[in-house]
Amino acid sequence: DCPICCIPLSIDAQKSILMACCCKMVCVGCNIANQKREVQESMENKCPFCRHPAPYNEKEVKINLMRRIEVNDPAAMRQMGQFCYYEGDHRGAFENFSKAAELGNAGAHYLLSSLYDKGEGVKKDEKKEVFHLEQAAIGGNPFARNNLANFETLNGRHDRAVKHCIIAAKLGHDDALESLKLSYAYGKGLISKEDFAAALRGHQTAVNATKSPAREAAEAFYQRQEKQQS
Repeated sequence: DCPICCIPLSIDAQKSILMACCCKMVCVGCNIANQKREVQESMENKCPFCRHPAPYNEKEVKINLMRRIEVNDPAAMRQMGQFCYYEGDHRGAFENFSKAAELGNAGAHYLLSSLYDKGEGVKKDEKKEVFHLEQAAIGGNPFARNNLANFETLNGRHDRAVKHCIIAAKLGHDDALESLKLSYAYGKGLISKEDFAAALRGHQTAVNATKSPAREAAEAFYQRQEKQQS
C-alpha cells in the first residue's frame, strides 16, 4: 500500500515511485499532490513521506540509496541493482538483487530470475530461474506467477498453468486474465465456469482497489504533459 493514502499500489510500476531517501514506494497520486502543494505554497521540494529534501540528480539518488543499503534496506538494494543493470553492470545488478532477495524482497527474486534466464551477470540456469520465480510468486509478485504459468504451459502442465494464472489474475495481472479467457474458450475443461468467473471478479476487485481521485488526477496530468511534448 502507499504509505500516505494507504490505498493498494498498482502493479503497474509507472504508477508509483520509490523515494530514494526512505525507500518508500509512493503512488503517483500522492507524489503529484505533494508537488502541486509545494509549488502553490513556494515550498522546497521534499519527499512526500519522510520530508527529506528531494535529490536534484542521479548522483544524489545513489547517495541516498547507499545510506539505505548501509542499514540493510532490501528495496534500496533492488533499486541499486536496477541502476547497475541499466548501466550495463550486470554482475553488479546480480550482487545487489541477490542481497535483496536474501532479505526476502520478492521483486529482487523476480529480477534474479530474469538474469538467470538471460545469462546476464551469471550463467544461464533454468533451475535457479524457476526457484527465484517461485520465491517471488510466494512473495506475492504477479509477474513471477504469470511467468510460472508460461513455464508450466511450455512443459505441458496446463492444469498447473491455469492455477498460476488464476492467482496472478486475482492480483490484477492483465496478461494472466487474457490467458484464462483463452483457456476457458478453447481449453476443453481446463478451467470451470465458476473459477473463471471468480478470476474475473478478483481481477476487477484488485484493479478497482488501486483507484483514487488523486491517482486519476495524476494520470490526467501526465497525459496533458505527453500531449504538450508531442
